[in-house]
Amino acid sequence: MAKKKIRIGLYPGSFDPVTNGHLDIAERAFQLCDELYVSVVANPSKDALFSVEERVALLRQTTKHLPKIIISSFNGLLVDYAREIKADLIFRGLRAVSDFEYEFQMALINRTLHQQIEVVFLVPNEKFIFLSSSSIKEVAKLGGNVGGFVPSVVEKALRKRY
Repeated sequence: MAKKKIRIGLYPGSFDPVTNGHLDIAERAFQLCDELYVSVVANPSKDALFSVEERVALLRQTTKHLPKIIISSFNGLLVDYAREIKADLIFRGLRAVSDFEYEFQMALINRTLHQQIEVVFLVPNEKFIFLSSSSIKEVAKLGGNVGGFVPSVVEKALRKRY
């Protein structure tokens, strides 16, 4: 009898900061693979509020309830990191048509660079469809309540930062 192949998923993002929408996508992706990497993209061209290390720490705290999730970070091309961890699937969240256009273009580029990887688009729960890290940061910066949009540990980190 052939041994079942373990499906490894990769959910990359800036996660600056991680939102309830990100966690919703991570939980959905987790159901579709045997092992899931949730990985912070270290993008030096973006002006991040939290360091890569802080984002990794926040993700670890907010995903403790998912036993087979590996929190990591990487630099460089997504497909190179996917090869390194032997990922079969890349998960991306879609909130709106504008997300689709960008993500579709990136999926085609990634498929050209790594033919064996499959990109899976997931739509978050409708109560999180409008959430973005940038809008959360703006609300927090202006003193608004972000409690329903991010986990409590992230809310505390945002309050401390602003």
